[in-house]
Amino acid sequence: MSSDEKDAAPRSSNAEPTTASGADRDEKGAAARAQSLSKLYGAGDTQVAALSDVSVEFARGEFTAIMGPSGSGKSTLMHCLAGLDDATSGSVFLGDTELTGLSDKEMTRLRRDRIGFVFQSFNLVPTLTALENITLPSAIAGRSPDEKWLKEVLSRLGLQERLGHRPGELSGGQQQRVACARALASQPEIIFGDEPTGNLDSQSSAEVLSILRAAVDEFGQTVVIVTHDPRAAAYADRVVFLADGRIVDELRGPSAESVLDRMKRLDTAAKQSAATASESENG
Repeated sequence: MSSDEKDAAPRSSNAEPTTASGADRDEKGAAARAQSLSKLYGAGDTQVAALSDVSVEFARGEFTAIMGPSGSGKSTLMHCLAGLDDATSGSVFLGDTELTGLSDKEMTRLRRDRIGFVFQSFNLVPTLTALENITLPSAIAGRSPDEKWLKEVLSRLGLQERLGHRPGELSGGQQQRVACARALASQPEIIFGDEPTGNLDSQSSAEVLSILRAAVDEFGQTVVIVTHDPRAAAYADRVVFLADGRIVDELRGPSAESVLDRMKRLDTAAKQSAATASESENG
């Protein structure tokens, strides 16, 4: 990746989205979607609804950020979409494949072959080199990576000089670049990132976000991340906001300022709701 790409600024609120909107998005279809999705924990008086009747689509070739106050259900939504957690009710689709009812073996194969993951904690195998980590999903699947594609990914991410290094010999930003390369190498239908910049400094965060942005703009990839950082969300085409397990707002062409404003409003509403509930209990 060039120095210009590494230093790329988040999408401006006045910028035209890279991907099409409206009818064009509908033509592309949804890379992933949830229908009437609910996730409950506990039972009786202690039951908590992490998600309540959520319906949402994520268009192919778009970068979407999921945001919300702590406990809003954003990570639970991603985990259900990615097949890492089971919903209590409702349906989840990856393309035309419904995840509900898949066997453990089928789910494992789907996650391996069709989904890329970028986690906050990198999730690299410490005894393997960077290249071995990148190609590990293909090796587990018993197939060789597309050499031309892999070379392009490694070039874009600037990893050619680090392929023989183990994770402990790499900086946090370099480890996350390896994780991004691993996610891209298998050419998945969608990449999910759970707080992918949560453990990085501002410079490394911007670098990783620029990589994910370029994956959408240049490779036609679909990216969905969970984040608490308005600056990270500003790299997306679209921001979906959750509160109390429900989707309550959406923003297109976000800027860090517009995202922060929406989050402040959600936090204020959450505090008012908690205060009202407390008064009712004490009344």
